[in-house]
Amino acid sequence: MANRHQRWHGTLIVIAVAGFSIVFNTLLARKLPLIEGIVLVLHVLGFFAIFITMWVLGPRSPAKEVFGGFQDNAGWGNVGLSVLVGQLSAIFSLLGSDAATHMSEELRDASHTLPRAMIWTAISNSILGFLMLVTFCICLGDVDSAIMTPTGQPHIQVLYNVTQSLTATTVLASITTIMAVFGCINNVATCSRQLFAFARDQGVPFSLFLSYVRPGWDIPVNSVIVSFAITISLSLINIGSTVAFNSIASLGTCALISSYIISTACMFVKRWKGEALLPCKFSLGKAGIWINGIAVVYLSVAFTFAFFPTFPHPTPDLMNWNFLIYGVVVVTSLVYFMRKGRKVYVGPVEYLNKDL
Repeated sequence: MANRHQRWHGTLIVIAVAGFSIVFNTLLARKLPLIEGIVLVLHVLGFFAIFITMWVLGPRSPAKEVFGGFQDNAGWGNVGLSVLVGQLSAIFSLLGSDAATHMSEELRDASHTLPRAMIWTAISNSILGFLMLVTFCICLGDVDSAIMTPTGQPHIQVLYNVTQSLTATTVLASITTIMAVFGCINNVATCSRQLFAFARDQGVPFSLFLSYVRPGWDIPVNSVIVSFAITISLSLINIGSTVAFNSIASLGTCALISSYIISTACMFVKRWKGEALLPCKFSLGKAGIWINGIAVVYLSVAFTFAFFPTFPHPTPDLMNWNFLIYGVVVVTSLVYFMRKGRKVYVGPVEYLNKDL
């Protein structure tokens, strides 16, 4: 299980997965609902395959150690600080919950269906995720061997320690890999729709090209192709510098969290002031202000620690450069908005008013 890969291997894999996702989002776009149903079945069956295997074959750590043992493996000198910095890996699984909203124009009765689908998705996956988390913690075995694995992927090392079989490990790891690949298909779908919608509102450069939908197509092909081109361009950076690539790739975490803070804070302020919300088919009711408030507080904490390095006293190649890249992107966006964007941008409200 030695680690012999080169950086360009990863780049080729990224391009291959992105190309695979593009095919599904263009030529096979009409088959996406069927494919999503098949992947959902695989998701559930794959969960139980890994879950049962680990409980049957895996070692057992004492419950006291699993639920009461805390380690500062990063060397921060404080368990609480280590938890706050280390939570970013767990937060990543929560990002993208807004993805479905960018597909709302392609749903029937989206105002009724979409919020309920998002909530039930979060509830069901939280339950499955918690069960798998407890399972991994109990069957983890030696923490150091998992962290220092030559595969570079601790979860694969844990599966190998449990099964003691390369074949079984490959099969189980393939399940998570397949799910990640189909997750990329969803990412391409939602990113291209978001880019299209923003271009339609003239919120980005080259809006006419990006918002153009070719006759006979029900999908924004131009936005899909541009998303593919950007993905390839970013993946090529990995060949020259993994640090630069990881810094740019992790920018998405900070950007998404900040977008959640802004939108949730706006809802919190409106509820705090008692202002009327738009008519809707789904509402959090009186609990809404509390949910929004707690969300803003937690997201603010998460946003702050998203700029922390993984380890204290990092060298330049291990430094988290998100703060620099995020700042450049924000400043550049503000300059574009002030010079041109505010003169041409028309928000979704304009389209709603025209329809009304």
